[in-house]
Amino acid sequence: MTLRTLKILTAQESAALAAAANVLRLTNDADVETVDLDGVQLVELDFPKFTDGRAFSQAYTLRRRGYAGDIRATGAVLIDQLVQMQRSGFSSAVLREDQDIAHAQRQFDRFPAFYQGDVQLKRPHFAREA
Repeated sequence: MTLRTLKILTAQESAALAAAANVLRLTNDADVETVDLDGVQLVELDFPKFTDGRAFSQAYTLRRRGYAGDIRATGAVLIDQLVQMQRSGFSSAVLREDQDIAHAQRQFDRFPAFYQGDVQLKRPHFAREA
């Protein structure tokens, strides 16, 4: 299995990529179990403030439904949320303007593996084949 790597985008890069895709923008109170994903290439999930984590559950649910397109985090996205975003099913994120993209990679270097399963590696570490 190829692990999905979270791509960090600037607001300008995100806007350019979204302009060329069929985008579904969802608020953090949308029911992602019932939305029509037919033809959708990009789902943007909003973090209205960094303390509101409902978009994590939305991303996880979309991946469990089998959605394989880009799931992008927008809004109040902080560097310390990036690793959990990747583990929850996000494939890209737009950092809040006051966050430094150059520092983002350090989060992934700091946590190279996890004991628990997640959206990409469903089985816990002890149950994975060597």
